[in-house]
Amino acid sequence: MTVSRPHMIIENPVLNSPFAEPPRHFVFDADGITDQIADSRRVSSFFIPIPPPKKRGKQLALQEPWTSERVQENQFINQVRGEVSAWRAGGYTGITPTTRELLGYWQRSDRERRLFFCQIEAAETAIYLTEVAPSAGRQWIANFLKSANARHNPGLNRIALKMATGAGKTVVMAMLIAWQSLNKLATPQDKRFADAFLLITPGITIRDRLRVLLPNDVHNFYREMDIVAPDQLTRLGQAKIEIVNFHQLQRREKPEFKGVSTTTKKILTEDLDRFKESPGEMVRRVTRALGSKKHIVVINDEAHHCYREKPPEETGAHEEKLAAEEKREAEQNKEAARIWLTGIEAINAKLGVRTVYDLSATPFFLRGSGYPEGTLFPWVVSDFSLIDAIESGIVKIPRVPVADDQMTGAMPTFRNLWLRIRNDLPKRGRSASEPTGEPILPKELEAALRSLFGNYESSYALWEQMDPVQRGTAPVFIVVCNNTTVSKLVCDWIAGWEKQQPDGTKVVVPGKLAVFSNEEHGGWTSRPNTLLIDSAQIDSGEGMSDEFKKIAAAEIEEFKSEYRARFPGRSTDDITNEELLREVMNTVGKKDRLGEHIKCVVSVSMLTEGWDANTVTHILGVRAFGTQLLCEQVVGRGLRRTSYEPDEHDMFEAEYAEVYGVPFSFIPTAGTSPVPTPPKAVHRIRAMENRVALEITFPRVVGYRYLLPTEKLTPAFGDESHLVLSNQEVPTETEVAAVVGEVQILNLDDLKAVRLQTVAFEIAKAALDGYFRDEDLNDRPWLFPQLAAITREWLGEYLTCKGNAFPQMLLMTQLTHQAAAKIYEAIVVGSQGEKRLMPIMRPYDPIGTTALVGFDSTKPIYETDSDRCHLNYVVQDSDWESNLAHTMEQMPEVLAYVKNQGLGFQIPYVFQGKQANYIPDFIIRYDDGGDEPLNLILEVSGENKKDKQAKVSTAQNQWVPAINNAGAYGRWAFIEIKDPWDAKNLIRATFPSMSKAAP
Repeated sequence: MTVSRPHMIIENPVLNSPFAEPPRHFVFDADGITDQIADSRRVSSFFIPIPPPKKRGKQLALQEPWTSERVQENQFINQVRGEVSAWRAGGYTGITPTTRELLGYWQRSDRERRLFFCQIEAAETAIYLTEVAPSAGRQWIANFLKSANARHNPGLNRIALKMATGAGKTVVMAMLIAWQSLNKLATPQDKRFADAFLLITPGITIRDRLRVLLPNDVHNFYREMDIVAPDQLTRLGQAKIEIVNFHQLQRREKPEFKGVSTTTKKILTEDLDRFKESPGEMVRRVTRALGSKKHIVVINDEAHHCYREKPPEETGAHEEKLAAEEKREAEQNKEAARIWLTGIEAINAKLGVRTVYDLSATPFFLRGSGYPEGTLFPWVVSDFSLIDAIESGIVKIPRVPVADDQMTGAMPTFRNLWLRIRNDLPKRGRSASEPTGEPILPKELEAALRSLFGNYESSYALWEQMDPVQRGTAPVFIVVCNNTTVSKLVCDWIAGWEKQQPDGTKVVVPGKLAVFSNEEHGGWTSRPNTLLIDSAQIDSGEGMSDEFKKIAAAEIEEFKSEYRARFPGRSTDDITNEELLREVMNTVGKKDRLGEHIKCVVSVSMLTEGWDANTVTHILGVRAFGTQLLCEQVVGRGLRRTSYEPDEHDMFEAEYAEVYGVPFSFIPTAGTSPVPTPPKAVHRIRAMENRVALEITFPRVVGYRYLLPTEKLTPAFGDESHLVLSNQEVPTETEVAAVVGEVQILNLDDLKAVRLQTVAFEIAKAALDGYFRDEDLNDRPWLFPQLAAITREWLGEYLTCKGNAFPQMLLMTQLTHQAAAKIYEAIVVGSQGEKRLMPIMRPYDPIGTTALVGFDSTKPIYETDSDRCHLNYVVQDSDWESNLAHTMEQMPEVLAYVKNQGLGFQIPYVFQGKQANYIPDFIIRYDDGGDEPLNLILEVSGENKKDKQAKVSTAQNQWVPAINNAGAYGRWAFIEIKDPWDAKNLIRATFPSMSKAAP
């Protein structure tokens, strides 16, 4: 089965009614839409086709390893679906009177709130398996599930219902609770049913949202979604229902041991579990609201977080290779899954669990579980996939980039954006450091933001034209980042940042995207338009890190002010910062609530599952998406519809979500994994906690500037002053398309409309701020008129635009600084007298350190001396590295050393008119007898490549003098050696040591 984008564009992409059983299931191939099966069954093949990228106008097929081998029908689910369909057609035989009454009530023709077919089918499947299959000669279903659970969930009866995001899982939960409870109350001795339920969620957000499943809640779904008749609702109130987030299943420390240090506990006993609750005590705490009920039903929401990882003996030597960040995420997933599943097992042992109903849009084993990504939980019995939801119009249609006017490869720039920008973004910084300075984004990221925002502005303008009483809240733009430093950088660029003045005061600089800016009259606006949130921390209920509290301090204070204004007399002392931000996040898109004014959300981690804002129209991913499951999850945050009003044909009008930076294609969930190749040994290279004294820090430099001897600025433009703009820099037009529906072109026309005078102003301002401060970094605004005139001259004579490029592209911050550098270099050449070289530091993380190193390698390694290197290993890329490391360890004057791999130490240089970064081989802390050690940059030269001279010259003649002139980063020197086997003599000959430690 191959999957590719259809050549046809369908005017109304909603193909099926959401209220009726789909007559057929579609696949999308190069010839358009064809029937996959002729009869009334839908085939569960589990894929989500998305238009592949185009190149030179030609349609390309998806080049995925599973397009033919792994996309297979799931026979078990399709057979169960066939049995349920036949049972439905036969009039629902073999069920209790209560169940028959409910099925009739859910499907009666005069319902004001009609239920989706997928919701009814999911409930029907659960009913069929419980009431019909055992007595209808369908024991093979029970045997299959019993076998699957014996392997994966011993002692538990788990049944999973797969439902796409936005398809109404909460309604299905209400249907299951009503069916089980009313049957149990009608026939208390019937062991097939229960009237006590424990609902387990992945976080506080969903826990709070699921309060609608409590019959006594004022907004309960049984009434609002018309799940039961009024007289049944009264009886339903007798059921016991408790809702917890899975964190509650963790065994807590006993109160009497709180405050006792881990060291003291270890002295008392090696068994630290003695200081925690027993499993039974945990169960009593979690299920207290259920009273004395036994044999309860557990309902897992977002159940893909609950699984048992594959046993090591079954995994064997084969282990999936993960990047460091992916490995951290996998470890967190495994720990959450362990807590969740062992908690249910403890409840089963204490109370008895009749059935576990799992609901999830993506009930797959997560990466790092030991199973191949996309492996479906074998106990899934019902499937309503995202492609089904898109076909029936239940969700918005995601549109992703399929082509652009850059297209240097098969993938459009904005499709998998992370691969292009990851090396230009700051790594996770120390918790004590706060990002400061002007936010400068990689030009590809800024272009993506501007392009997507240009489309957002069109939606926002239409919203503004509507009647304020009827229009609801504004459309929402979300950005998902990989860590707090990057999220702060992006948020500052979007919404504004604080600039420190020479007198110590701070002024708020407006954000680049006006609608999202939080700046007002030089300060912060009283009602923020952009929200910075760490959703994982907020949703765990375990408090925020000090790092996030620090970077979000201003935002928290703004919301406290608004809270006091909205609720006079209430004190913000009564609510925690976490509760406040959670309330803001959970009420985005909701009228008259604290989050109603939020138009942009910048999230540190994946936005919380269950976050039910239905006004999201634009999504940008600024992180790695190592799995298609992650892609679907983040895209799912923007797929909830704003309107569920059907037209005269019983269809929903198509709604769209524009998605950049998420390489979303499809998720295969069946089939076998390929035969693994013999794995290589994986070594973790990291900083050792017991070697802190050997930590090496280094300055992060992004450029150089001269302190000029005169304030008369005279440029000497030459050939090197020319700058060429083209679509090679960033795409100016991007085509976005969905599985079916309209194709749109997103562009940078809003940027093109800016006056050239503004372009000159911004470049001159960047040059003034970046290069023309005095020695104490004070502004010299009187130089601006000269710089503005010089900039206008440069724009007129030395800027060339090719293809679709235009001068206003220079307003992208990275290109602004590139132009400012050209102008500055011409002024330096034209200036007479002595010039003093100084560094330009990276604003968001100016200091790098060996303490943050952590990466994996399958290459040979050299184990380092614990007295000489902060890291445990040196990776051997060549045959000389281990010898050089050993040499360093034999030289008494070498106090510490580190190989520059995974360290992030770079020296910016220019080669053939283009900016690049040079990565030297080693950093050595060297005792040359000075008052402080010498930081020695060591480069081992191999073949004489064209750019080698430029690299070495920049290191010796610019980087080292600039850093030493700055005086705040220690003493630095550079040495290039051509024979690593003679390194000891070459180093000592160049830097003789006068210390007593030297030979």
